[in-house]
Amino acid sequence: MEDQAEKLREIMKRKNSSGRQTKASQTKQETKPADKARIITVTSGKGGVGKTNLSVNMALAFARLGKKVIVMDADLGLANVNVMLNMIPKFNLYHVIKKQKTMREILVETEYGISIVAGASGFSQIANMGEKDRKDFISELNTLSSADIIIIDTSAGVSSNVLDFIAAADDAIIITTPEPTAITDAYGIIKIIATEYDSLNMGLKLVVNRAKGAAEAKRVADRMINIAGQFLNLKVDYLGFIRDDSAVQQAVLKQKPFMVVNPKCDASICVQYIVDRMDRNRPVTSGFGAMLKRLFGRPANQ
Repeated sequence: MEDQAEKLREIMKRKNSSGRQTKASQTKQETKPADKARIITVTSGKGGVGKTNLSVNMALAFARLGKKVIVMDADLGLANVNVMLNMIPKFNLYHVIKKQKTMREILVETEYGISIVAGASGFSQIANMGEKDRKDFISELNTLSSADIIIIDTSAGVSSNVLDFIAAADDAIIITTPEPTAITDAYGIIKIIATEYDSLNMGLKLVVNRAKGAAEAKRVADRMINIAGQFLNLKVDYLGFIRDDSAVQQAVLKQKPFMVVNPKCDASICVQYIVDRMDRNRPVTSGFGAMLKRLFGRPANQ
């Protein structure tokens, strides 16, 4: 793997035009198969490690590469993507589940070039849906498939909904910090994933947040990757780290993404590096329709 510490600053030297879409790329997006959205799930073993912050700022970084990005807040009861963006959506997933609104009606465009689907505690009712309600909800979810990237910000921990979103993703990112409790809980969710699923169709990736530097982050990542490989026979890839940066907290207080408040801060550069690396190594996506099938047991058109 490339040494992140040596590559981070190079990212910010790129021309501003690098994130603009050419006419050819726009045409490619317009003709892209409807179910080929890339699904990225971001999760953690415990709360407070920066999961939502990573989800939102990754979305901005992908948008700067010319991608159409949606952030879906799948946190049960503690939905806060909209809070981080200083937005108060009038409607959320609860209204879709109750058939009071369509998915398109609750999809909110932000001033930052990304869209969000606000979460709600009522999202847990998916598990108790009847057959007709399930089909209707799948049809609504399928309206998001025209996006290039859908980032799903899950709740922390190991609920069945979290595990379903992890299994349904093209990429599942587990975020931890160097704190012992965060490392233990992150390993815990990896262990449960290994126990629950004999095989995974996506890449399981690790991001170390609030690291003092590349060396500390790599020590944490190597430890977790080695243990996962040795005791769980599960491959985990080290995606990168986010440096501990006071600019992050300042942005949170302003309810704005730190990539907007300070695009040249260490944390912003780290996130851009992570997204650039994911974009270069993008998987052969199984498609949005396949995600719905894995989540609900049947494809959306049945």
